[in-house]
Amino acid sequence: MKFRKIVTLSTFVSALALSILPSQAAGLKFLEVPANNRGPVLTAAVWYPCVGKPIRVEIGFDYSTAVRDCPLTGEKLPLIMISHGVGGWFGNYHALAEMLADAGFVVAAINHPRDSGQSKTRDPNDIASMTQRPVDMTRLVDFMLDRWSGAPQVDPARIGVFGFSRGGFTGLAMIGGNPDWKLLLDNCPTYPGNRFCEQIRSSAIAPLAGDPRIKTAVLVDPAGGSLFTAEGLGKVTVPVQLWASEYGGDGLSPKDAATVAHNLPAKPDYRIVPNSGHFSFLPPCSQEFAKLVANSGEPELCTDTAGFDRVAFHKQFNADILAFFRKNLIEAEQ
Repeated sequence: MKFRKIVTLSTFVSALALSILPSQAAGLKFLEVPANNRGPVLTAAVWYPCVGKPIRVEIGFDYSTAVRDCPLTGEKLPLIMISHGVGGWFGNYHALAEMLADAGFVVAAINHPRDSGQSKTRDPNDIASMTQRPVDMTRLVDFMLDRWSGAPQVDPARIGVFGFSRGGFTGLAMIGGNPDWKLLLDNCPTYPGNRFCEQIRSSAIAPLAGDPRIKTAVLVDPAGGSLFTAEGLGKVTVPVQLWASEYGGDGLSPKDAATVAHNLPAKPDYRIVPNSGHFSFLPPCSQEFAKLVANSGEPELCTDTAGFDRVAFHKQFNADILAFFRKNLIEAEQ
């Protein structure tokens, strides 16, 4: 009985102490990367560790649960860069960003100017919408390390990238991958407005520039994955977690991720998600967003095959990505 009283008192005191301590939360700032000779202004959002009470913060098509503009806490923090798919925007993976920020990561995401759903100058049918993406991300890394207010607290030796669809292509390019564009001519897309194959035939496309600061990557259903030969991936040396849908969709096939998995020099952490389509990797849609895409004629963005639970999947998906980044950017340095 005496022992039980002591435990009860100890538990009460601990709970009281926790209740009066400030709580860890995801901070959120909106920023712009200035235009330069490599590209136009980039609109971005940054999630990061801070102390405060998170609330609903509107981020465009959705909202993030975060603390707006609170001070960054911590030192030598790892940095994760997020690259969205065509028609996406910097808030697509806000739940993942919030989880990473709560765990001590700084997370930065941009709207790619040529194919973001929020861009006024988008032209996803020009091959520059693909080749410019790694440049966009490198400019974001430069900004985060040199000009962002929290730059002194970011560790430049611990940077990772997450990318979905065209963002997966972007991530491959950032870690040193280069596609063989001529392979696209064997099965050239013919949808209205597409100029990729015309541009490939008419001009040489310069190799994509990697970014040696990227130390690990999570790539999700990478667009154009079948264009990456063993030679094109021969310079990749960083750990990769590679996710693939079972059925593909939106121009992607299971062959894209399978080709990348086969041709990477080192075996990736390769995961094929049963019963999933390409858009199953998009986070669960809010009611407002589901209504928006239904009215635009693209309800497949928010629907899955029978029996696939997108809400349950993304909880595990985010947790597995956090574990991978923690293993390769935090535990690997200890």
